Amino acid sequence: MTPGERPVVEIHGLWTQFGPPEHRVTVHENLDLTVYEGEIVSLVGGSGTGKTTVLREILGLIAPTRGNVTVLGRPARELAGPGAATRVGMLFQQGALFSAFSVLDNIALPIRELGTIPDDVVRDMALLKLVLVGLKVSDATKMPADLSGGMVKRVALARALVLDPPLLLLDEPTAGLDPEASDDFCALLHSLKDELGFTVVMVSHDLDTVIDLSTRIAVLADRKVLVNGSIREVIANPHPFIQHYFLGPRGRRALKLLDEDHDPTTGRIR
Repeated sequence: MTPGERPVVEIHGLWTQFGPPEHRVTVHENLDLTVYEGEIVSLVGGSGTGKTTVLREILGLIAPTRGNVTVLGRPARELAGPGAATRVGMLFQQGALFSAFSVLDNIALPIRELGTIPDDVVRDMALLKLVLVGLKVSDATKMPADLSGGMVKRVALARALVLDPPLLLLDEPTAGLDPEASDDFCALLHSLKDELGFTVVMVSHDLDTVIDLSTRIAVLADRKVLVNGSIREVIANPHPFIQHYFLGPRGRRALKLLDEDHDPTTGRIR
């Protein structure tokens, strides 16, 4: 799916501060970011730059000190309530499955919270997403403790997508996975995005994942979005963090497989 021109997330003049006035910590200062329909935008930055905080502000869980965050044309604060999962899906870093719930009940939870859909329809909707993320119907009765790390991520993804939200937020989606499971998860996300047409905002430290999935990379440094563009545009920036992060030994290994241009068909970084 080629990225469109309709903004899905708009962040303007964002200030994020924590603590009392005499010891106030400023995390973001005049941060601007726009995410367009069909994109996969990765937020990259050092520790303490507020990447996950941005996700929480998009979800409406944290109110910015100043500035505006709009999602699908509405203030983000309106998302923090009933029916939010119909607009935004969230995949947390460790999956955040409820240990006392079966796989099926974990996936069905956002539907049941609506309180308007019959149980048999809820079950069918949850099973559909279970299969869509590459799991078997027989996995529905398993408990989270019985799942591998890759399966936990898939169940969490199924739950995030069970109500077909147009926006998906990912916090370290491949953290804790071995390279093969990480590659499989990225391939799954590509496939689901092409099939369902959602937009993604992702936080990740894994350069392989960032390069594989992103249509655009936004680097957070100096309390703002320092650079926002393709991998080639990002690594051309002389900022010390970018040079160390992307062009150090680890970054160079990840960039070895990078082709010169974006894929002209999908808009993704090859």
